[in-house]
Amino acid sequence: MVKTRIVPNYPALLSTGSEKNLIITDLHLGLEGNLSLNKVFVEKNVTVKKTIIEIEKLLKITKPDSLILLGDIKSGIKSITKTEWESIPMFFDKLKNRVNLILVPGNHDSNIEKLVPKEVNIASPKGIIIDEILFTHGHTLPTENYGNVSKIVMGHLHPVFFQKESIINGKRVWISIKCSKDEIFPSQTGDVELIIVPAFNKYFHMTKKKFYKKSISPIIEKINTTKAKIITLDGTIIGDEKLLPNLI
Repeated sequence: MVKTRIVPNYPALLSTGSEKNLIITDLHLGLEGNLSLNKVFVEKNVTVKKTIIEIEKLLKITKPDSLILLGDIKSGIKSITKTEWESIPMFFDKLKNRVNLILVPGNHDSNIEKLVPKEVNIASPKGIIIDEILFTHGHTLPTENYGNVSKIVMGHLHPVFFQKESIINGKRVWISIKCSKDEIFPSQTGDVELIIVPAFNKYFHMTKKKFYKKSISPIIEKINTTKAKIITLDGTIIGDEKLLPNLI
């Protein structure tokens, strides 16, 4: 039976079944230009360099068979920016010989195939099923063909907890939701667990709430939540479904 667990203090999920997979999402490499608009200034290519270092640490800790990237590797949406032409190939070249790489494209990953080496396995934007888990970015609605899964693991929403004067104000969080499967897959019965993985890019949430814009997912729009848990990166449960309106 496949098991999933968060990697303590990292926005990374580990799934263990027929193989061991490490899952991360929303790297948004090349984000430096957007950060400057919010008066957050970082050096050129700092996001890709630090991301590579953090992922290499994770690979040593978890020793996975594959690294699954759940989309939004790029920061730009419609085109490839000058920064991305440099940073994206650098990222994949550093990791392609370390672990099997699987990329599930997100809404920011248009034309990313031009930047990705042949060693990287590019899945459908709808997602990929491994051990009864659907791994998807979350910006598209999965088809009925995926209805036999027991879990959906997605990114896209990059949830951040905002509460003034809280010690975790502005920090990334995990969201686990249990809902009726037929809300997403009308012909199916039973329940499905939805795991929303925090954004891996730690600079993405370095902003005030008034600058923070929540993403919209057709998956979330379909469900009426029955139960939910909100969890910090260190694994502490800080709330339930009552917090969801502030997060997604």
